[in-house]
Amino acid sequence: MTAGRPGHAAGPEGPDAHGAYGTDGAFVAAVDGLADPLNDPLPGGHTSPWFRSENIPAVDPAAPPAAQSVAPSSYGDGYAAHQGLHQAPPPGPQQPQGAPDEWYDPAGYQRDWYGPQEPSAAMAAGVAATDPVSPVAPASPVPPAEESAPAPAPDRPGLHAEPRTEVIARIPAEPEAELGPTSSTTPAPAPGGRAERRRAAKGRGRRHPVPAAEQAAPAAAPMSRVEARRAARAAKDSPAVIASRAVGEVFITLGVLMLLFVTYQLWWTNIRADQIAGKETNRIQDEWANGDRKPGVFAPGEGFAIMHIPKLDVVAPIAEGIDKEKVLDRGMIGHYGEGKLKTAMPSDKQGNFSVAGHRNTHGEPFRYINKLKPGDPIVVETRDAYYTYEMARILPQTSPSNISVIEPIPVGSGFTKPGRYLTLTTCTPEFTSTYRLIVWGKMVDERPRSEGKPDALVG
Repeated sequence: MTAGRPGHAAGPEGPDAHGAYGTDGAFVAAVDGLADPLNDPLPGGHTSPWFRSENIPAVDPAAPPAAQSVAPSSYGDGYAAHQGLHQAPPPGPQQPQGAPDEWYDPAGYQRDWYGPQEPSAAMAAGVAATDPVSPVAPASPVPPAEESAPAPAPDRPGLHAEPRTEVIARIPAEPEAELGPTSSTTPAPAPGGRAERRRAAKGRGRRHPVPAAEQAAPAAAPMSRVEARRAARAAKDSPAVIASRAVGEVFITLGVLMLLFVTYQLWWTNIRADQIAGKETNRIQDEWANGDRKPGVFAPGEGFAIMHIPKLDVVAPIAEGIDKEKVLDRGMIGHYGEGKLKTAMPSDKQGNFSVAGHRNTHGEPFRYINKLKPGDPIVVETRDAYYTYEMARILPQTSPSNISVIEPIPVGSGFTKPGRYLTLTTCTPEFTSTYRLIVWGKMVDERPRSEGKPDALVG
């Protein structure tokens, strides 16, 4: 509780103990005199954010109370002084004419709002022009920590309590200034008003384009002649690298060549052999139709008959001899008709008509003869007749030098007496020539061409 207003009796002993507050403003003054523990400043503190303890004038205790009450004595007085930033306070009973507004520090206000920086000359001139009565105190070199804790006011009788205002926390203008120097990409504090500072603060979290001068790489210093030679030697490949590269290129080349060779053997040779064998078959048939050639002795490589294997869908010309380049590689079937390997012809009354053919590549006419079963027909067509044989037996594997399989009575065929036989020979296993695969047959029908095709070719 503070003392009652002067000039009025206060206390239960007065003639009007409760009627004294009935006068104008008496009750408001009494309420203003009450101390609110939630709003009163701490002992020695001040409620104004722009309060500077160094600006409080010294008060003489012996001076009269009117001279001691220089500072605002109420919230209304402090607020009026705050509103009068740029005008002199009116003279009154509480503040004499010409007394400076000591509780407001323009320089401190600028440091609180814009940060610790020197005010510009234009700003100082503007403050001086708008407030000629209140002298601007120079900025105190006291650090912010000391400014935020003003010295406690002396507790003297007669002094009024400090104005009750809300304590405004001081917000530093630039938090980055306490953390140290900013990076090159952080924008500098934007001068100006509050709106410009907010826009600058919003742009700090965004990416900023790197200047072209920073993006450009520094030019390398020119090398001397010796350094250039060393760099050239270092750039050259070592002999080991060159050798490994050459070996790798050789292997790659060999691999490509092998792939091409396999393609040629398995695909292209069959195409070429089928073309040649087809042309030879057509030629033989044309000769038979025209009657240009009569049966007799045939030259090596000359086609004279056509073999049909209905089960395997094989139609291939038969030529004289077993020469690889002239007969077999051309997709034709070769007749053993020379030297020690000479065998009978289909038209002979007895004997073993023996032939050979490729099992793989070059037309491969005998590739699937191992699938023939006893009784399967094999037809040999000549100029005069059709000779039909039935498959009798198969020898899966024998040596290439075993020529007994093509004798008039072939060994291992199961035939025991002379007759008209057929022997088919080819290489085995597939894609090799290590052994020979043998298939035997026995003639069961001879039909002149004038009587038409046999039942094996018609059905």
